[in-house]
Amino acid sequence: MARAEIIDGKAIAKELRRAVREEVYQLHDQHHLTPGLAVVLVGDDPASAIYVRNKNEQCEEAGIASFPHRLPADVREEELLTLIHGLNRDYRVNGILVQLPLPDHISTEKVLETIDPVKDVDGFHILNAGRLAVGAAGAMVPCTPVGCLIMIKRRTPDLAGYKALVLGRSNIVGKPMAQLLLAENCTVTIAHSKTDDLAGECRQADILVAAVGRPRFVRGTWIKPGAIVIDVGINRVPTEGGKNRLVGDVAFDEALDVAGAISPVPGGVGPMTVACLLRSTLIAFCRQHGFDDPKV
Repeated sequence: MARAEIIDGKAIAKELRRAVREEVYQLHDQHHLTPGLAVVLVGDDPASAIYVRNKNEQCEEAGIASFPHRLPADVREEELLTLIHGLNRDYRVNGILVQLPLPDHISTEKVLETIDPVKDVDGFHILNAGRLAVGAAGAMVPCTPVGCLIMIKRRTPDLAGYKALVLGRSNIVGKPMAQLLLAENCTVTIAHSKTDDLAGECRQADILVAAVGRPRFVRGTWIKPGAIVIDVGINRVPTEGGKNRLVGDVAFDEALDVAGAISPVPGGVGPMTVACLLRSTLIAFCRQHGFDDPKV
């Protein structure tokens, strides 16, 4: 059997960023308006700081105004909520993203529910989650699942009738991913650590999305021959040289000999998540100004 096609998230994300940039500049030329994204970082986690800096740089490249806010780890919850209320009222800001995780003394639920749902580009507000769950129009959808779906549809545009398994049940990836696949007329299973015969469930899936945060957890023998495999995992594992390397939730080398297509780690879902954040900011901007949703 031929080795799996590599779904190049970096290349697809580059195309998406270009499309967003073209829409942004066209809207600016027509209406003299610029989308704006506020990213809030609490604390000094190095990985989060790098991720936020990357988001800010890509905003600027896409013509989106960037409004970064960096707060100390010991910031009072009330101060963070006050900042969010201000961003909700700021007409320049069309999207608000609070980088997770937050320090233990701050209620993540309270923070996410304080964000105006129309500016909730992460799609974590309970109103957006509810709209997505019932298939209502106008939901802002979490960026990572949207990126996964775009990658899947690059391989197979029509997913009707496919059996899909989402490994992981988080509110950030697993549950919204399942809802998006249901909307594409897939037959969807959500599996998790308590699932009986997890390997057997995976082997039935035409589409397998792995999002459990466990390095190389999904073995090649778990994968149905020819399946589309999307690896959401980002795990750091030590190497012989004492450094770390990134690996996914799927044993990539094993999967290459079984799957029909697979996303790599790194270079797969990660770049798509940031590109979809720019897309979500553009969508939020259009909706707030009464424009049609962009075709990106």
